[in-house]
Amino acid sequence: MRAIRRFTVRTVLPDALAALDELALNLRWAWHEPTRQLFAGIDPDRWSAVHGDPVKLLGGLSPERLDELAADPEFVATVAELAENLSQYRHEERWYQGEARRREEAGEAALPASIAYFSAEFGITGALPQYSGGLGILAGDHLKSASDLGAPIVGVGLLYGAGYFRQSLTRDGWQHETYPLLDPDNLPLSLVREADETPSKISLGLPGGRTLHAQIWRADVGRVPLLLLDSNVPENDDLARRVTDRLYGGTSEHRLHQELLLGMGGVKALRVHSRLTGAPEPEVYHCNEGHAGFLGIERIRELIASTGMSFPAAAEAVRAGTVFTTHTPVPAGIDRFGADLIGEHFGGGNELPGIGVEDVLALGRETYAGGDPGVFNMAVMGFRLAKRANGVAQLHGRVSRGMFAALWPGFDVSEVPITSVTNGVHADTWTDPAFTQAQAEYFTPDELATGEGWYRSEGGIDNATLWQLRRQMRSRLVEDARARVRKSWLKRGASPAELGWVDGVLDPDVLTIGFARRVPTYKRLTLMLRDSGRLKRLLTDPDRPVQILVAGKSHPADEQGIRLIQKLVQFADAEDVRHRIVFLPNYDIEMAQTLYPGCDVWLNNPLRPLEACGTSGMKAALNGSLNLSILDGWWDEMYDGENGWAIPTADGVEDHEHRDDLEAAALYDLLEHTVAPRFYDRTDGLPVHWLENVRHTLATLGPKVQATRMVREYITELYTPTAEFYRALNAGNREAAVELADWKARVHEAWPGVRVDHVESEGLHEAVKVGDHVTVKAFVSLGALRPEDVEVQVNYGRVGEDDEIDDFGTAELSLTDTYEGGRYQFSRVFTLAQAGPFGYAVRIVPRHERLAGHTELGLVAAAS
Repeated sequence: MRAIRRFTVRTVLPDALAALDELALNLRWAWHEPTRQLFAGIDPDRWSAVHGDPVKLLGGLSPERLDELAADPEFVATVAELAENLSQYRHEERWYQGEARRREEAGEAALPASIAYFSAEFGITGALPQYSGGLGILAGDHLKSASDLGAPIVGVGLLYGAGYFRQSLTRDGWQHETYPLLDPDNLPLSLVREADETPSKISLGLPGGRTLHAQIWRADVGRVPLLLLDSNVPENDDLARRVTDRLYGGTSEHRLHQELLLGMGGVKALRVHSRLTGAPEPEVYHCNEGHAGFLGIERIRELIASTGMSFPAAAEAVRAGTVFTTHTPVPAGIDRFGADLIGEHFGGGNELPGIGVEDVLALGRETYAGGDPGVFNMAVMGFRLAKRANGVAQLHGRVSRGMFAALWPGFDVSEVPITSVTNGVHADTWTDPAFTQAQAEYFTPDELATGEGWYRSEGGIDNATLWQLRRQMRSRLVEDARARVRKSWLKRGASPAELGWVDGVLDPDVLTIGFARRVPTYKRLTLMLRDSGRLKRLLTDPDRPVQILVAGKSHPADEQGIRLIQKLVQFADAEDVRHRIVFLPNYDIEMAQTLYPGCDVWLNNPLRPLEACGTSGMKAALNGSLNLSILDGWWDEMYDGENGWAIPTADGVEDHEHRDDLEAAALYDLLEHTVAPRFYDRTDGLPVHWLENVRHTLATLGPKVQATRMVREYITELYTPTAEFYRALNAGNREAAVELADWKARVHEAWPGVRVDHVESEGLHEAVKVGDHVTVKAFVSLGALRPEDVEVQVNYGRVGEDDEIDDFGTAELSLTDTYEGGRYQFSRVFTLAQAGPFGYAVRIVPRHERLAGHTELGLVAAAS
């Protein structure tokens, strides 16, 4: 009989074990091994059955077992000790507090009092499946590392009723998706409640007089609260209840409602959180990808309602406190809605007071060369409402500057105001616990932090120990993979009698390669199959075999990606190779925590430069795996020739089929002639050269790939400068925001009258030599603007045969004369410091102390 309703009855813990509830509900257990070991010891079999979820573990314990544990003084003492440890972790001074004090004593800019971090997905633990891939895992690692640093971040997201789908395979290798419903009461969450114990709720207006309501769940990620909005509440109609049903599912209107709830509803949830807890309201709002872009609209609405400010002034006050991070390197990865759909939600009877529908549309319309004005682009809104923006690797920053350059016409691509903060990963989550313990035993804290312990000649981890640790991790992976392969084949319809061969799948002493990621076409899941015969020879080589584990999900709507999975699965099903290559369904955090440590080589072969970052290789590197990757994403900047291998790329080859053939051949050559020989070349049973590469990887990449490094960079390079702008424009009655908005309006109106009339240079002789002085004079017309409203610049540097200045410096010209009719002379004296072809150009850009840079308005008048 099928139940018509499902709910969870929570266990009542004995008083002596009451702290277990706090330990289970605070997600620090996801990366704190002593706490995980405590729960595992209660019932190892059930711990494994519930996939390491302490809430489910406790929910299934009998009263007799609980009484038995409560009567065990050693267990009760351990619970008390770990509860005290968690309390200390949550309240002690950490890096952020020390840095804040140092800045105060040095008279430097204060760190933000609070930072809101918005993301459509958060991958923190498999027990809270609210993620689909790298974006969510990155967001989870961001919160964990912020917690470790003591940073006052508040996460904001949605609670999806089914999370992302679970993946299995049909008999013929097709991906099959299921969406198991989640019971929030059986998750490590707490419902946010008012003082009278009623659930706290927020609401948004929808077209047709409908209202979208949502309740707020809270997850504690160490010392960081994560607020998750849930629309499955009785006040909603059936459509509204399904807004948070699935991650990245549904129609365009469904997706829009999700993003309205995430952005606008998320700001409302923050206000509830501050009201109930006394937490300061954020000074910085970090929009992690465009899904949460509507957060700016809600903050503008708040200011207009509370102060009567105009839309432009409120927008400046909001922009001052916003950071936007773009993760996508391809236009297809951006959410775009029809302008008419946006108009329905912000016009007519649903118009927000003081905010016209055209005000909203202007933020996201593709009103630039190559864009579609009938489309509302979430990334475009993200950039237009942010004071600072970044990509997630150095190469991705360059790609993003080119991808979005049309938003800043007239400026060189290199000047587009998108910086980069290279992603990182949370070491305690992704490093094998035994490997972590070994490093802690042999290395000092400083040697751990710098990686220098791996270079220590005496008293450190010797080669034999390191090799044994690596084999242990590989053996655990083989064991786990066999169990997963068996389970997968049973779901595909095989009988147990057919599966005797599974016990021989993989070998703990064979070179093991991992490849796991989402499956869009540009990540090239099947590049390894370009020459299937050659791959078979590599897999089955009698002396130097390789084995490959592959995992990944394709979006259900991506038929091409699903076909790639089927192609890979059908190859791996063949009897002559199935012991050497496997596809593991349902790639998730739990699988990854065994997969990354167990692989000797981590393979990544995207179509360069379409990988934003690709952090899976970072997680593998933390465990001593060597990367074998296209120079894309993070690997482009961190590969040094000794920490793995770079697969040569056929840049410039426009025929994609031919390019894939060339790069696949390069991959095979590396595996056959370099990687495998180095792994199997032994001295006294040890691959000495291989282990040198492993040590170098752990010593050099270990510190670089840390998410704590990433979060510190966000704090110092983006959050703190943004907080300064926020304080300046939101102080007092926000006069500075009003003044800046008025100034921008005046500049935009006057800009058609701004021009460089002509340029003169003095000091250029027939033979110009290094050390000569050159005076550049620019005669300009500013129309209704004043000299203090602009900066007249000279851009200079070496020129190519096409007269382009590729790598230029910029210097300001000084006002040297004033004429009638708004005309002025600006000039500067240069000393020529370099020999070779030299050129310069002159331009005018707006200038104001409240601008993040001279590109902010996207206005430039250049000499022709």
